[in-house]
Amino acid sequence: MRNYQIKFIRENKVAEAKEDVSLLQVQIDAGLQPDAPCGGRGTCGKCILQIRQSVQEEWQTVRACQTSVHSDLEVRTPLPSQRAQILTDSACTSSEALSPQVECVEVHVPANRPGESVAEWELFKTALRTATGRDGWQISLPVAAKVAALKKHSRSGGALYAVIDADRVLDVSEAPQQICMAAFDIGTTSIAGYLLRTDSLEPIAARGMLNPQRQFGADIISRADYALEHGAEALARCVHSAIDGMLGDLCADAGVDNRSIYALSIVGNTCIHHLFLGIVPESLTVTPYNPVISEPLLLRAADFELNVHPEATLRILPVIAGFVGADTVGCLVAEDWERIEPITLMIDIGTNGEIVLGNRERMIACSTAAGPAFEGAKIACGMRGMRGAIDRVRLEDGQLRWHVIGDCAPVGICGSGLIDLIAALHACGEIDAYGKLACGAEYRLEGTDVVLTQRDVREVQLAKAAICAGIRLLAAQLGIGLEQIEQVHLAGAFGNYMDPANACAIGLIPMELREKIHSIGNAAGEGAKRVLLEKNAWQRASQFARQAEFLELASLSNFQDEFVDALEFPEPEDEQ
Repeated sequence: MRNYQIKFIRENKVAEAKEDVSLLQVQIDAGLQPDAPCGGRGTCGKCILQIRQSVQEEWQTVRACQTSVHSDLEVRTPLPSQRAQILTDSACTSSEALSPQVECVEVHVPANRPGESVAEWELFKTALRTATGRDGWQISLPVAAKVAALKKHSRSGGALYAVIDADRVLDVSEAPQQICMAAFDIGTTSIAGYLLRTDSLEPIAARGMLNPQRQFGADIISRADYALEHGAEALARCVHSAIDGMLGDLCADAGVDNRSIYALSIVGNTCIHHLFLGIVPESLTVTPYNPVISEPLLLRAADFELNVHPEATLRILPVIAGFVGADTVGCLVAEDWERIEPITLMIDIGTNGEIVLGNRERMIACSTAAGPAFEGAKIACGMRGMRGAIDRVRLEDGQLRWHVIGDCAPVGICGSGLIDLIAALHACGEIDAYGKLACGAEYRLEGTDVVLTQRDVREVQLAKAAICAGIRLLAAQLGIGLEQIEQVHLAGAFGNYMDPANACAIGLIPMELREKIHSIGNAAGEGAKRVLLEKNAWQRASQFARQAEFLELASLSNFQDEFVDALEFPEPEDEQ
């Protein structure tokens, strides 16, 4: 099999590619992180490239995933996307006092008495027991060697300072150490990261970025399929690299050294969780969709090629079920769910909608296959929330008005704008109750190239019906009517930017709940922070994962009927 040279003009990079390999795979192998929402199936049309064999030829526009390599090529990729809006803020507040997982404790090591021969580490453990009241300490060989090297300082009356996490000694020094920690919410579309100190709930730096795994598909099923065919290594490696890069940026923002980070935590949905760990999520692609591992994990950050203190710990929160992940557990931690008395509905709408209903006495969770429509994939002019995206639409005096991120000419529409647009068109009769566009195959926003197609409307109907059916079936399982739900909390970026009234107007959320909806921001990220800043939050996370009952919607005999009923848009007169 022949190899060919593929020259990427814009990136000034040459990659070697085997014959018959797709240009999409060549980009991935070259580390270019292409945008491929459909995972290379050829259905989204968003991996467009221009290619030519020589400078004498005209540029030819092709889809990267559908174009195989059969010669040397020059490739012109699209201009890089503008930076997306990544939500890092949360509206959740803590009622707990700070009690960080990592501490720096002062230790006075006793000397051997005459005639005794006690190992340095045993003496150090005795001192730790005196300082903390706890026993059973674990230590690595490098730290044990440090203890021995510092014995003269200790014997001359100086205290040693031990950095500890749970039952592990992470470092020993002659002076107190600066301690930082980092928390990450790895979403399907984006990653939010926080750099923390042990003396404050507020991060000293926060950043967001798009999840580079999007090059393997916009949704988790596409990524799982890729892992089944090619293994999980590439998916794991690219997210490890992204986290490591964010760590460097966060530390630069705060003016601290990466080696001062002694603990990290991560939340994400079950598929993201497995891929981060390098696990091929085959069990999530077939019934009964069970996770490979669900328990909370306390690991070494160094095993994931993260540039932090070499002994730093990594906490990965537990998952509830195959498609209700550690991000949902993080939300429960952030909301102090063990204290919630009112019947509460919590919804995190993304490519996979995760829903929890109940209170401290009982909670039931489910997942709904909302699909990536609200993230911009499968929508003709869909895009993420970045410069050029229409993010707000309103009907004013019979005319549509819209807002564009960046106050520039619109180039597409993001999820919040899509809901607003469909709600407005339904209100003025351009879309009927069954989702049919009155104008035919597409509706064009006047004076722009942005269109809403009939297929786009159908994609939104499928997504919103899945969410609405899930809410209704959870309420039935709990034995309550929708009117008995006392509060609705929307978690995540989409819930933060979405207009609740328009979400109800299209039937994404039942109209009965319209006045009870509040956004709680990035609650999953807040939960990731809490497990580092509050010792009992780690235990609470495990408790929530065990306590939550999982409802498999597809197993219910009435799921299909509820789903079909929810496909229709509520009549405007019913929205009052």
